[in-house]
Amino acid sequence: MTGELQTAVWYECVLRSMHCGAEEPKTMLQLFTSVCLLGGLLGLLLPLSVQTTLTPASMCPPLKTLEDSLSHRRRYMKHNFPINYTIRVHHNEVFKLSSINKMRLAVEGLDQLVLQRLWFQVNQGVLKKIIRVMPLRHPSRPYTAELERRFRDLEGVFVQSHPAELFQQELPETIQDTWDRLTEEPDRVPQSSWRFSSPKSLLDSLFHTMHCLFNECFNSTESQQDYCGVRRKDKEKDLQLKS
Repeated sequence: MTGELQTAVWYECVLRSMHCGAEEPKTMLQLFTSVCLLGGLLGLLLPLSVQTTLTPASMCPPLKTLEDSLSHRRRYMKHNFPINYTIRVHHNEVFKLSSINKMRLAVEGLDQLVLQRLWFQVNQGVLKKIIRVMPLRHPSRPYTAELERRFRDLEGVFVQSHPAELFQQELPETIQDTWDRLTEEPDRVPQSSWRFSSPKSLLDSLFHTMHCLFNECFNSTESQQDYCGVRRKDKEKDLQLKS
């Protein structure tokens, strides 16, 4: 409902109400009152629906390009590595769907954009660490380097698609604590904060959380599922069947 139409509805309601006295049945006044309320509600819902579309359309092409690259992760991150090969990462870099759910439970009304910013910070470090452990002639190095480049391109579009003030806003304490730990100097990180994870599992998490946090760009794809809403065990079972 446009602003002009909403105004017209309200104006008509007022006129009808003014003339609605003894000459018109009481039910007619109630009917027009309901129309007024409905018009006002629709006027409020329209801007709300715009505000809740969190992923700008400009981000969808680079997101789908990244998705296409990630679809080959099994070949490059499993077949080209020794069995049970793992790399050392910070425990906050093991960023899964369960991590997102825990943060949402810990911070009431957590803004999706805050989680998206954290997603970029986490996976930027993950991709760099995967590349760092590969020899220059490793068969998966060109793939990973290209994946990291596409990720940086996506981050550039993300920054350009939002006002600069967004990135200056203070983060919730729980999120800020995670952010600080991710940017901490490695030699200051206690041993208990390190985890060992396979390159493929790290990219699996990148893929799943991407679909959760930027789901508007994947609604039309056949592979799209409710990554944020399904039970974790059910999701893992489904992925194993597809692998």
